[in-house]
Amino acid sequence: MRDDFAYVDELVPGARWDARYAGPDNFTGAPVEGYLTDRIVGTRALCAALREAQGKAEAMGLGLLLWDAYRPQRAVDRFLQWAALPEDGRTKARHYPNIDRTEMVAKRYVAPKSGHSRGSTVDLTLCRLDTGEPVPMGGHHDLMDPLSHHGAAGPTREETANRGLLRSIMEDCGFAPYQWEWWHYTLKNEPFPDTYFDFPIT
Repeated sequence: MRDDFAYVDELVPGARWDARYAGPDNFTGAPVEGYLTDRIVGTRALCAALREAQGKAEAMGLGLLLWDAYRPQRAVDRFLQWAALPEDGRTKARHYPNIDRTEMVAKRYVAPKSGHSRGSTVDLTLCRLDTGEPVPMGGHHDLMDPLSHHGAAGPTREETANRGLLRSIMEDCGFAPYQWEWWHYTLKNEPFPDTYFDFPIT
């Protein structure tokens, strides 16, 4: 791993994680190429900002639960290959109930180049500090649906408030949101804005 990257758990005390692409609980239904261990990696700049966000969340009795950060380019390539395969229905109901696989790129849920591969984008939510239980957000990670958009009409008042709280914390710590996914944030002053890395997570 590059010297300017780190395991997030080593630099962000108290943060929890569940590396979704290292296991089968993701829209492809299988571990994704490049994810060889259940850990989250990111730039040291990302880790510093997440440490600040974790502190803000802890002051409210909450914490961060991370699903993904740095994503090898080979994983992005695999997403594109998978999206072009014939539909088998295994993950459709949970992850993309109202679109076809072939629409994922056009609807901006999957891209040939991902900010994740630059090392300073993160997928995350808030969780209860005492139990680690995720707070209700009105939709889960990688739900490719308008329900996942910021400002969606479907979530309850509590879920909308929780999304707003996560966004407030992240923006206060230097992150920009992604309009189509409530869980996706990119560090505004990312150290590698034009570099897409491909080293595996081991």
